[in-house]
Amino acid sequence: MGYLKLLVMKDFKSWRGQQVIGPFTKFNCIIGPNGSGKSNIMDAASFVMCEKISNLRVKSIRELIHGAHVGKPVSSTASVKMVYCEENGEEKTFSRVIRGNCSEFLFNNKSISRSAYISELEKIGILVKARNCLIFQGTVESIAMKKPRERTQLFEQISNSWEYAEDYEQKKKKMQQAEEDAQFNYNKKKSIAAERKQAKIEKEEAEHYQTLIKELDEEKIELQLFRLYHNEKNIYVLKKSLDEKNMEASLKKQSLSTAEDAFRAKKKRLGVLNRDQQHMERELKTLEALLVQQRPLYIKAKENTSYQIKKVEMSKKLLRDKEKSCDKEKQNIKELETELNDIEKTWRAFEKKAEEVLQRAADIELGESQVERYKELKEIARKKVATLNQQLEKLRWEQKADEERLKLNWRKKKEVEENIKQTVEQVEEHKRRIEKLEEYAKICTESLAEKKQKEELLTKEIENATVRMAEVNEELNKIVGELQNARMDYHEGRRQQMRAEILESLKRLYPDSVFGRLLDLCHPIHKKYQLAVTKVFSKYMTAIVVATEKTAKDCIRFLKQERAEPETFLALDYLDVKPINEKLREIKGAKMMVDVVQTPFAPLKKVIQFVSGNGLVCETVKEAKQIAFDGPVRLKTVALDGTLFLKSGVISGGSSDLRFKARCWDDKEINTMKERRDSLINELKDLMKIKRKEADLKQLYAQCHGTQTRLKYSQSELELIKKKHLANLYTEKSKLESELVNIESQLDMLKEGVAQRKEKIEEFQKKINEVEDSVFREFCEEIGIENIRVYEQEHVRQQEEIDKKRLEFENQKTRLNIQLEYNRDHLQKSTDAISKLRETVHKDEAEITRLQKDEEKLLKKVNEIMEERQQFKDRLSAHKSEVIKAQNEVEEFRKTLLTLNREATKLQKEAATIETALEEKRLRRHNMLLECKVQDLKIKLLSGLLDDISEVELRPETEDTQTTSSIYEREEAIQIDYSSLAEDLKDLDSDKDIQDHLNQMQQEIKSKESTLMKTAAPNLRAVEKLQIARGKFQESIDAFETSRKEARTCKQEFEQVKKRRYELFSRCFEHASVAIDQIYKKLCRNSSAQAFLSPENPEEPYLEGIGFNCVAPGKRFMPMDCLSGGEKSVAALALVFAIHSFRPAPFFILDEIDAALDNTNIDKVSSFIREQAHEQLQMIVISLKEEFYSKADALIGVCPEHDDIMFSRVLTLDLTEYPDTDDQERTETHKRSSE
Repeated sequence: MGYLKLLVMKDFKSWRGQQVIGPFTKFNCIIGPNGSGKSNIMDAASFVMCEKISNLRVKSIRELIHGAHVGKPVSSTASVKMVYCEENGEEKTFSRVIRGNCSEFLFNNKSISRSAYISELEKIGILVKARNCLIFQGTVESIAMKKPRERTQLFEQISNSWEYAEDYEQKKKKMQQAEEDAQFNYNKKKSIAAERKQAKIEKEEAEHYQTLIKELDEEKIELQLFRLYHNEKNIYVLKKSLDEKNMEASLKKQSLSTAEDAFRAKKKRLGVLNRDQQHMERELKTLEALLVQQRPLYIKAKENTSYQIKKVEMSKKLLRDKEKSCDKEKQNIKELETELNDIEKTWRAFEKKAEEVLQRAADIELGESQVERYKELKEIARKKVATLNQQLEKLRWEQKADEERLKLNWRKKKEVEENIKQTVEQVEEHKRRIEKLEEYAKICTESLAEKKQKEELLTKEIENATVRMAEVNEELNKIVGELQNARMDYHEGRRQQMRAEILESLKRLYPDSVFGRLLDLCHPIHKKYQLAVTKVFSKYMTAIVVATEKTAKDCIRFLKQERAEPETFLALDYLDVKPINEKLREIKGAKMMVDVVQTPFAPLKKVIQFVSGNGLVCETVKEAKQIAFDGPVRLKTVALDGTLFLKSGVISGGSSDLRFKARCWDDKEINTMKERRDSLINELKDLMKIKRKEADLKQLYAQCHGTQTRLKYSQSELELIKKKHLANLYTEKSKLESELVNIESQLDMLKEGVAQRKEKIEEFQKKINEVEDSVFREFCEEIGIENIRVYEQEHVRQQEEIDKKRLEFENQKTRLNIQLEYNRDHLQKSTDAISKLRETVHKDEAEITRLQKDEEKLLKKVNEIMEERQQFKDRLSAHKSEVIKAQNEVEEFRKTLLTLNREATKLQKEAATIETALEEKRLRRHNMLLECKVQDLKIKLLSGLLDDISEVELRPETEDTQTTSSIYEREEAIQIDYSSLAEDLKDLDSDKDIQDHLNQMQQEIKSKESTLMKTAAPNLRAVEKLQIARGKFQESIDAFETSRKEARTCKQEFEQVKKRRYELFSRCFEHASVAIDQIYKKLCRNSSAQAFLSPENPEEPYLEGIGFNCVAPGKRFMPMDCLSGGEKSVAALALVFAIHSFRPAPFFILDEIDAALDNTNIDKVSSFIREQAHEQLQMIVISLKEEFYSKADALIGVCPEHDDIMFSRVLTLDLTEYPDTDDQERTETHKRSSE
């Protein structure tokens, strides 16, 4: 296999001037920074290999010229030349030159056409359309995510089977058309053969038919005369009976009118009593409303009184506590005054005793000279220590004063601490009161919320009930009016009731199989269609619809056991329903009967279709007749007045009880309205119960108001305690605490001052003693004492004890005076507070008296209203008894009236029955005469003509109109000649004999008619029809043979194209299926790796997609979407190499296929590519990763340079001169393993 030697570019994209890339070795890597022009080498190779311009990242071919992208092309032309070298060394050059807006193709420097150029490329193994030698940037990722159908297209391009795709579709379409034409001609031949056979049969039957018609007409005339004769006899008898019944009915109507007058009078009296009762009930409701209004006021007043009493009790309790405290304070003051008097008495006694002691001490003295000397020395000592004595005295007075203040502050501290304790107790008491009030407020709030919620729900319920009552009353009035208009006095007969009971029994026995009567399961879409639908449905109106034939048989067996009337059953699975002729819906002026009957029960449409057939409904009789008989085919039609036109030519309608039967549709609505009326009345009763809850609502509102009032008072008291009382106590407590702090600080200061002053006093005393000792030393020695203070202490001790005692008395007196003054102030404050509290209690007691009076007034008013309500209830109860009595009388009259009404109705029904029988006989006479006219039976008439007979067929269902009456009157003038009728037939009297003879005659006619029907009507043009059919048959044979040959030829051509396309595709697919697994194992370097392809359509794989799945080493099977990016890239590369190995190109150019690979996968892929390059084909790879391009045989470096615009330069490095040691080791290992 050859290889790519050089790539020569001139002014192509980023390559300025002529640049030679190469020579290329077996494995080449193109490297360079981003934007240097690496991918332009790929574009150049693609350009020279006829790639589309749109795939070269430009819009037009001129943009490929260097500098054109910035508007500065360096030349008007550019070119790329590829030098390819064959295995034998022969070189081939492929060049493509840009000239203007087109390009020129050169092979070995000779200009050739594009197709020839592509052909030369294919000779060396390069497929332009398949791109079997180019892998663009991003192609690997796109191949990994291709859909199965896109993979099929890829295989078709490589295998060239796509060239047969268009021819395949054309041949297939042509073959299918030829087969359809052959089938059509075959069916046409079969139908024409049947026509030919039918024409032969018609010719043979034509003559036999005429003979049978003549015999049949004679027998039909005799039958009609027999029926007409005995029918006229029955008409005479029925007329006489009808006159007698009408006379009895008129007498019964007079009695009924008298009873109705008496009933109306009683009913009128009952209406007056009911109105009076309603008036009394309204007055009672007014009193109840007033009671509901006053009772909450009384409850509120009672709660206010209770609250005020509790408030007064609390105030009185507080007053008692204050008075007790005040009495205790007075007792304390009294005790203090007594104690003060006792101290003063004791002090006076002590002074008296002290004088006596001092007088006794004066008797013990020194000699006069000693005394004089003592005084002199004392004076000297005094002068020496005068200053010290003054200072000492001053200190003693200050010390005494501070000690007094210290004691006073101690007392103040104890008092303040006591006050703080009392304040804290009051705060705790208020907090307990707050907790109770908050708990009570919480209970009241929850209760109020609950009652409010109940009130809202009740209000909403009453409002909804009021609105709904208005709606129900309106709807009820409307339904009652409609029922009155529809004659609500209609009562079902015993027979209808029994039939209804039987139907209900069947429904209970077979709930899932018995659906009901046809009448009840469907209805016309408009009232105007009622007569027409009734006419067509006829006997099936009251038929019972069941699910299966078995159910119908079981129901018939049940009817026999119960000895009930016979019923008609329509089994859904047994009905033979003819298909609807859709063309009939296109007829103007008519609607299909199945379209004017609607039902919510889907399976019933089959029954309606069975009963209606292809019948049409028309607005008028004229339109119905025209559509029935004037068209190419006779149709079954019915007019809105019930006139029915059958295909056989029979016309019926005008029956007197057709409208009566049609009333069943209205009766169905009446029953529905009755059920709705009863449900509305029951709903109205329930709504009235809800409406009567207004009293409960008002009581609930009063309870809410009372609870709200209590909550308001509790919250106001709570707020007062929190904001005023508790705040004042906290303020007082803080003041006392601050005062206590001040006192304690003063105590500390005083203690410190007293201690310091004591030290100073001791120091001054020591100094004085030293001076005195120096002065009195000799004197003391003389009198024999240690120091002068021994003498003075004896003499002075008594004086000091007296002074000390005096000081104690003075301190006690001062303390008691201060305490007394404080207690008197506190007593005065307590007295003022008691006075204010007494005033508050007096005011609250006055308020209680006022509230109690209001409460008594409201209670009295409530009692008066309750008494009045009770009186009204008693009167209303008596009045209700009177109303019940009147209702019983009305009910008795109603029963009497209903009895008379039933008797009158019975007579009317009997008269109607006779009249119906009479009408039936007249109808039968009319239809028999009409039948004679329509069938052209020549009966003899004494007077009148058959032409005077109306052509409208009348039936029992036909409405009794003025038209039918005029028809009967006109036909009474027709007198028939019965002379040709045998006398033995005239003399028959019993109905059984008449019916037997009639059946015998009809049987003879039917046998001849059946014979006539079997022979079928003759076709007078049967011979001519046979000749035409033979000619058509020969033509169809010729056309069938021609189309069959054409179909065979088309199929052969299609099979050839299909086979060629399948062979090409299969060869490529099978090769790739085998190769991909091997390649994938090599890429993964693991024999456990698997890759496989699977066609969705094995018969014709090119029509559907191709599945591609891989099992990565060490992993379970996962869809392609679940693989990692690197695994997808490796799988895609395996697919690319497998597909291109089918028709390998001599070289492979790949652009950045390692973009999504990690180092491990790069090593695997690069090793595989290197192996492929050395063994099979040349590889040229654009890469940015060193791990990849380090394995190459040569590196082609691309670098950018700049002047006005960027242009690319190329550098080539042969790496074979620098062998890879790792690669050598791997090669040696591989060789050793292969050995």
